[in-house]
Amino acid sequence: MIINNNISAINAQRTLKFRNVELSKDMAALSSGLRINRAGDDASGLAVSEKMRTQIRGLRQAERNTQDGISFIQTTEGYLQESQDILQRIRELSVQSANGIYTDADRMLIQVEVSQLVDEVNRIASQAQFNTLNMLTGRFANPNEGGAPVASMWFHMGANMDERRRVYIGTMTAAALGLQTPEGVSISISSIDKANSAIGLVDEALMKVSKQRSNLGAYQNRLELTAQGLMIAYENTAASESRIRDTDMAETSVKFAKDQILSQANLAMLAQANTMNQGALRLIQ
Repeated sequence: MIINNNISAINAQRTLKFRNVELSKDMAALSSGLRINRAGDDASGLAVSEKMRTQIRGLRQAERNTQDGISFIQTTEGYLQESQDILQRIRELSVQSANGIYTDADRMLIQVEVSQLVDEVNRIASQAQFNTLNMLTGRFANPNEGGAPVASMWFHMGANMDERRRVYIGTMTAAALGLQTPEGVSISISSIDKANSAIGLVDEALMKVSKQRSNLGAYQNRLELTAQGLMIAYENTAASESRIRDTDMAETSVKFAKDQILSQANLAMLAQANTMNQGALRLIQ
């Protein structure tokens, strides 16, 4: 019998220490709901999980960005609809004034309404804003179509760099639509010929507004599809990250129960190993 080194007790103490470490990991996983609480739990799993978390947060924000873009487009389109309704009224008055049954005095009365409507087109263009950004004054005009933009309207529609799309909005002031001279003089319907020419000018203005609304509608449809795709990507990436990082509660509970039993067995064996040397003491008494 060896008394200087109790090998059985040393082995029992070593396995008990290991089992207590496993119990601590089990309790951390069960209490936090995470299988990976620190890098030592799964170094490679943590690296992959953190990359996925980066994508998850980026996708969620990109979806919010897309919804903000949809709101911007809807607001802009609403202002353009107002302008188009006014243009329709101006055209109606131009057609009326081009009829020969009206006197010059009658046309001057009609001109008063036309001039007021042209001023209203200017008011809408100057006051149409989204988050204090003027939308219809050429701020986001397309330089390839003769515009002189002073800013860029980019919708960032993805979780990564350069995943964005630029939106152009033309100038919708009365002058840009051909309804007013640079000096501020509105189109005239004071004679039959002028009223006839005004019909053509208003038709061009209506075409320009209709084209812009059509472009915005296409943008909106694209953004809505993008938002759906982003949410699908967000859900799938979150599910993948969960499988890597989250605790399997059933499996971990079973392991925790097993480690508890083994820890209690180790304690019993450690106590038993310590009593073995007491037999040597009784021999020399």
